[in-house]
Amino acid sequence: MIELDRLTYTYPNKSRPALAGISLGIEEGEFVLLAGPSGAGKSTLLRCLNGLVPHFTGGVVSGRIRVAGHDPITEGPAALSRVVGFVFQDPEAQFVVDRVAAEIAFALENAAMPPAEMQERVAEAMALLDLTAMRDRPLAALSGGEGQRVAIAAALALRPRILVLDEPTSQLDPQSAEDLLQALVRLNQDLGLTVILCEHRLERVLAHCDRMLVLSLDGELEHDGPPQAVLPHIDLTPPLVTVGKALGWRPLPLTIQDGRRFASRVPAAPELVRDPRSKPVRRTRSDTPALAIADLSHAYDGVPALSGVSLSVAQGELVALMGRNGSGKSTLLNCVVGLLRPSGGDVRIAVAGRAVLGEETADICRRVGYLPQDPDALLFADTVRDELLVTLRNHGLLPDNSPAPLAELLEVLGLDGEAEAYPR
Repeated sequence: MIELDRLTYTYPNKSRPALAGISLGIEEGEFVLLAGPSGAGKSTLLRCLNGLVPHFTGGVVSGRIRVAGHDPITEGPAALSRVVGFVFQDPEAQFVVDRVAAEIAFALENAAMPPAEMQERVAEAMALLDLTAMRDRPLAALSGGEGQRVAIAAALALRPRILVLDEPTSQLDPQSAEDLLQALVRLNQDLGLTVILCEHRLERVLAHCDRMLVLSLDGELEHDGPPQAVLPHIDLTPPLVTVGKALGWRPLPLTIQDGRRFASRVPAAPELVRDPRSKPVRRTRSDTPALAIADLSHAYDGVPALSGVSLSVAQGELVALMGRNGSGKSTLLNCVVGLLRPSGGDVRIAVAGRAVLGEETADICRRVGYLPQDPDALLFADTVRDELLVTLRNHGLLPDNSPAPLAELLEVLGLDGEAEAYPR
């Protein structure tokens, strides 16, 4: 189904190739997991399969690619879109229209599909991804996880022979992620769909895949084989597999059920006793909360997203905000920084202790640093350095009196040498 022969690709203005001499073959009906550290070229490799690389990105490519008899390098994405369904890491990057059902139908309309068949396929894709109840919802009102499910449904509606997914569970809660993977398994097993999945959360996928490909930071194919054959040789393993490697379990457990069989034979560990000389670290707390939210409410087109939420966060606290996709997590944060205007309630920030509702987002963000789910939403300058300088100017600061020297900040974040790079 897929054949790569010494595939090498280098992005424009880069001296080092993102992919280096990759050769492999993938049979029809395989379920393949693509893994590796960030920056290893996983997304680049996936985009070679439908012609986005090099047709969209530019750059220099050599070697040979064949996908279901097509050559993505010469034919490009237009021809490959009928064969390869592609789901991006950021679902908003592939949305075209404004409503759920219309987005799923968009590719079918472009294929001039008869209306009756189109309606059948849209209904089928929505049912598969549990989207039927939100068929008329605006895409702008969806959570990140809901948007990801819509993007997958849109890709499946064309019934491609190959489905390529770039971190499809990254924005899904655990239950939604498991539901999605079970749907992919059904498509793979019942319809023979070839599935190639890039994922960092390996524990979610290992039990479902036939084969595991691992790229190195040099863009080379470092390992290729069944998961239990590959996992002993890599460091980036899920906690269960890491425990199994440390205790010498063979074959390595891929699921909790596998792990229980081994764990039942492990002698009970002695009770851990804290060293009496060690004292727990206690942070100094202020009586004034850093953030106080009272009775906050918000709705999208009349559908409640927040209903009377109240909470207080102490200064110095590290807080995890959890919940299912669509439960209002991003909505709450957007209300705090003024990107959304709630229908009721109050938000107070520690500085001056005054309410921030009604203030401009630019003013709130002098006191609250905000990183959205999609970092591209913040990036618009031509270089990394310019991005930082824009922030400093917005806060009335000059580079020479920045709270953190730019070079030092970039080094801490592993971006030294990237100051002149294009942020996207």
